Amino acid sequence: MKTDHYNLQTDRRKFLRGFTFTLGGTLLGMPLLSHSMGQHGGGLAYEEGSLQTGAQQQKKMGIALVGLGQYSTNELAPALQETQHCYLAGIVTGTPSKAEAWKKKYNIPDKNIYSYETFDQIANNKDIDIVYVVLPNAMHAEYTIRAAKAKKHVICEKPMATTVEDAQRMLDACRENGVQLAIGYRLHFEPFHQRVMELGQKQVYGKVKQIEARNSSDMTDGSLDVWRLNKKLAGGGSLMDLGIYCVQGAIYTMGKPPVAVTARYGEVTKPNYFHSVEQSISWQMEFEDGVKAECNTSYADDENVLSAKAEKGWWRLSPAYAYEGKKGETHEGKMDLPNIYEQVRQMDGQAQSFMKNQPSIVPGEMGLRDMRVLMAIYESADAGGKRVEIRYDG
Repeated sequence: MKTDHYNLQTDRRKFLRGFTFTLGGTLLGMPLLSHSMGQHGGGLAYEEGSLQTGAQQQKKMGIALVGLGQYSTNELAPALQETQHCYLAGIVTGTPSKAEAWKKKYNIPDKNIYSYETFDQIANNKDIDIVYVVLPNAMHAEYTIRAAKAKKHVICEKPMATTVEDAQRMLDACRENGVQLAIGYRLHFEPFHQRVMELGQKQVYGKVKQIEARNSSDMTDGSLDVWRLNKKLAGGGSLMDLGIYCVQGAIYTMGKPPVAVTARYGEVTKPNYFHSVEQSISWQMEFEDGVKAECNTSYADDENVLSAKAEKGWWRLSPAYAYEGKKGETHEGKMDLPNIYEQVRQMDGQAQSFMKNQPSIVPGEMGLRDMRVLMAIYESADAGGKRVEIRYDG
């Protein structure tokens, strides 16, 4: 694919251990209002020094990756070689050749390797504390619920599910089994987006007046046989995969969820690719104080922007959502912030919240909230642009 969002990244920027980012008196390791319904205090603390091994590793939480596709292979597994509070303890895969290759590469013991059929036996494995669900969207609910019943904490990739009902079932299962559920929203742990949260929510340049969010990646130069183009597996097209970043970006700029949306599907110019899911969709998110976010996402274009105008200034991130190479500026000049190994920061932060039995800054409740927004966008587009108000209570 053409953009960083899908590129296989082999030469990764190493995580800056022991480094915190202070800007404007705010520790950027301490996300602001990430949750739609409240603010969780407490920063993310990182120890200095080299990667812990041997006996020290027992202090880390063991993660089992469920699904060994591109994201697990090229992002999460390498990141887990850099983390300080969690480590790669196990894998779940339906492909024996992958299991053997990962076993050798990461020295994973046989007892920590599962198939989808034997997955439930993970309940008896004390090495594994967290199950990270990295499967096609339609499979998120099943494996999150099974992990919860196995009494394991869960990190689930975005989007949380393909329906609001499934998202609620996932959240209920985790609550009933006394485990925590977090969503793989890596950008809440990333300096550029934490700066956006600060600028918008603390009204550094006055009240936000307008937001623009665009995230697109061209999928029309590759195979037709990918799960993201299959509505049964993906739940939708570019909105579910890329547009979720725009929804998130607008919400954490404001520190609150939208009250209504208006949406329209874009023209289908590549029908051989987009007969099952949407090629593109544009939507407007309305917030209770009259602020509007103009958003767009497409699987046949390349855009990567999150920007806002406020009463006394503006800011812009571009690229905004890629794994690396983020750039930001305000009307005062360049954002002098580092690009970090985001998945390292994300998983370390999530592991710490699980260890301390504290709510994650990206909890299952946030994933459910976002599913309500995504479904409202589809409802509006299906109705030809009808304004749809969003309820978050039932």
